[in-house]
Amino acid sequence: MGSKKKKSWREKLMDKKDLPKVVKISDRMAGRWGTKPGDTLVIPAPIEVDEFMRKVPKGKLTTINEIRKALARKHKATIGCPITTGIFARIAAEVAAEDRAEGKKNITPYWRILKEGGVINEKYPGGIPDQRKLLEKEGHQVIKKGKRYVVLDFEKHIVKL
Repeated sequence: MGSKKKKSWREKLMDKKDLPKVVKISDRMAGRWGTKPGDTLVIPAPIEVDEFMRKVPKGKLTTINEIRKALARKHKATIGCPITTGIFARIAAEVAAEDRAEGKKNITPYWRILKEGGVINEKYPGGIPDQRKLLEKEGHQVIKKGKRYVVLDFEKHIVKL
């Protein structure tokens, strides 16, 4: 059997497929994510998610939902797709981690992209410990809240995308 070589993180990031595309939210999907029939959803290209992640300067933060809102504005859609945006952010983070391991300096600052409520994304490279170090190096304080790790007063550091 001919096995297909698994795509690298970088190949996944650069693979536009037929994206971005804006689709109508079906009646079946309406109600999810606070939407109604007739609303639209943008499925971004992976590289677009990376571009928004790169806009977050040192010492600043954003959330995946802020990136979704920025994508929706860019494409004049009601919302940015929560699923693909999250997956593409993870791909961008993995590429950045590989770049950092190779000594590259201008990498996507994935540790500055938080989940809702300022929660650190444990699925990003290096998990909580690595991101915590990077965030603290930029002057943020990370605290444990239940089972999660959050950036203290993260709202004060959110950048408008």
